[in-house]
Amino acid sequence: MSSTSTPARTRVYRSHHIDSTLWDGFVARPGDIIISTPAKTGTTWMQRIVSLLVFQTPRPTDTLNQLSPWIDAAFIAKVIDTRAVAEAQRHRRFLKSHLPLDALPWFPDARYVVVGRDGRDVFMSLWNHYRSYTPEAYALFDSVEASAHDPCPRCPDDVHEFWRWWIGRGAFPWEQDGYPFGSYFHHLRSFWEFRRLPNLLLVHYNDLKRDLGGEMRRIAAFLDIAVPEATWPTLVDTAGFEAMKQDGEMLLPELALIFQGGSQTFLNQGTNERWRDVLTAEELAQYEAVVTRTLTPDLARWVERGREGGEPRDG
Repeated sequence: MSSTSTPARTRVYRSHHIDSTLWDGFVARPGDIIISTPAKTGTTWMQRIVSLLVFQTPRPTDTLNQLSPWIDAAFIAKVIDTRAVAEAQRHRRFLKSHLPLDALPWFPDARYVVVGRDGRDVFMSLWNHYRSYTPEAYALFDSVEASAHDPCPRCPDDVHEFWRWWIGRGAFPWEQDGYPFGSYFHHLRSFWEFRRLPNLLLVHYNDLKRDLGGEMRRIAAFLDIAVPEATWPTLVDTAGFEAMKQDGEMLLPELALIFQGGSQTFLNQGTNERWRDVLTAEELAQYEAVVTRTLTPDLARWVERGREGGEPRDG
């Protein structure tokens, strides 16, 4: 893929969770920040980091979902007009998406931030997420138009059954994995092809854990945000996972409707490699087979190791 190629919307994603048509006609502003991630790679963490960089204060003026609306959330659109929320904002906007790049509008004057994580860690986090849905959450998913022919299935009781869904069944006709939420591998691959574009930045969960301050400076430089040197320690401390979890009720009060335990369940542990005590040797072999089949070697290294596996733009 040429570094001068321009991404284009070629697919429509509509499900019990997402609706890519909600971006139709969206009017971007120069400097808009679009955080587009596969689920459970560190989306909320990145939203919190960007909010700290934009406002440069640990005390938010509103909830994170109001400050950073999720435009393509089909179920949220049943309750709140997230586009209207975005249009009313006067601060520099940072918008959330869970769409791959083949369904997301490309705005040359916007900045795109993508977060990756080892797929096995994504699966474990998604398992915690899925099995914590409340009856109210399922009712909301079931109210989405797409659910009339493809409702959100209830979470299985067995993690290994969910693994069989996630690793071996597509949520959309062009996918072979990721059921019922969408392919993690396809999402990252769609952005990786365009990783050399100057307004696209890939950030890895491992790197945020390994060097949060350094990664925040890299993100700030990409977003052209100047931060006074004396302000950095407070911002970095506030962006830590434990600090974010402590602030969970303030940042994410709406999650009490969606998850049993609210924000404290949603912001679970923030740790990696829990899969080692859960997935079998056969399941790990299945994972490696999917990685080999769907990811290029340089993307596979980055997915597993972050920047220790090589700088994305150099691959």
